Amino acid sequence: MTTTPDVDPLVARMRPFGTTIFAEMSALAVRTGAVNLGQGFPDSDGPPEMLAAAAEALRTGQNQYPPGPGIPALRRAIAEHQRRFHALAYDPDGEIVVTAGATEAIAASILALCEQGDEVVCFEPYYDSYAASIALAGAVRRPVTLRPGAAHADDRLVSRAGRDDGRYAFDPAELRAAFGPRTRLVLLNSPHNPTGKVFTPDELALIAELCREHDAYAVTDEVYEHLVFTDATSGHVPLATLPGMRERTLRISSAGKTFSCTGWKVGWVSGPAPLVSAVLRVKQFLTFVNAAPLQPAVAVALALPDSYFTGFRDDLQRRRDQLVAGLTDAGFDVLSPEGTYFVTADVSALGGRDGVDFCRSLPERCGVVAVPTQVFYDDPEAGRRLVRFAFCKRPEVLSEAVTRLRRLAAAR
Repeated sequence: MTTTPDVDPLVARMRPFGTTIFAEMSALAVRTGAVNLGQGFPDSDGPPEMLAAAAEALRTGQNQYPPGPGIPALRRAIAEHQRRFHALAYDPDGEIVVTAGATEAIAASILALCEQGDEVVCFEPYYDSYAASIALAGAVRRPVTLRPGAAHADDRLVSRAGRDDGRYAFDPAELRAAFGPRTRLVLLNSPHNPTGKVFTPDELALIAELCREHDAYAVTDEVYEHLVFTDATSGHVPLATLPGMRERTLRISSAGKTFSCTGWKVGWVSGPAPLVSAVLRVKQFLTFVNAAPLQPAVAVALALPDSYFTGFRDDLQRRRDQLVAGLTDAGFDVLSPEGTYFVTADVSALGGRDGVDFCRSLPERCGVVAVPTQVFYDDPEAGRRLVRFAFCKRPEVLSEAVTRLRRLAAAR
């Protein structure tokens, strides 16, 4: 008789990664009936033109394998969209590949570019799949911490990012120190999840300078490119638009956030042909292809008029303001975001000392789910008392959540 060894069969590099915090908190919301402001998915569908195009594609037989890089119509639409909004020119035949969401795009990019022991500079807190993808490649994280109201010695950055106004910033000296002889790439997320930070032109210029100096690639996660609010310090600037960066940057975006279809998992990578070819060669062995009947629909959505994109932003900005005001009224110290659809709050004023404990008890205490930010840091102390709430929900849902959260202060 054989017995199962009493050891974890998972490879060592992946053992630190258990069930994602999003799955844990969403399961907690279901079990308790809490309002789920944890996982970032909208509770309404996307534009009707897109939904109608998807239904038509299903009915007309577009249900088999699409081409490996994605259907030509979608690749052309992605190219035109980037030209229209960012003046970036990409050849749809060779410089764009469609992926199973931005998550696969990030994983395929890191796996394609990083060898064992290569170093990846990234900004913490970071979306949890970043750390997992770096580990899968056998690479090494070199985190640079974003802190609210951080002061800088660098005069180029102090005017915008060094003010004590709650906006997140990084120390340029820490960023420079993170680069070294093993640096392979920089992984940049702007607008940034979970902080809502939009990296400024001066900050991007420093990142670009270091990439050029160290001959490093950049992988940029820009899924919230259309969610930069009107009161942000600056608008969204793709790193690839800076001098010398297009030829070393893989630019990633997706349909999920902009068109409220997070379950579709349609993303894309744009960049110089050699880099995109490398990503495609990895992607084909991850999902091969994806979302055949949804690709034509995303092509329709990308061509929607400017009024859709500004209306989408303005609607989310109103919801941001609603939740920020509600959280403040409920006793939280709130860091208002410049972009994305997440707001960070400090739980100290409500007696919280640990974000994980706070979030695990929150559904029972008042019927709301949030996500602890500390799980997105290599240095958990930097985010120990911070939690993230999603405001991509209907106004009435946000109102109900705020009503419930007010019980925390009343109970003290």
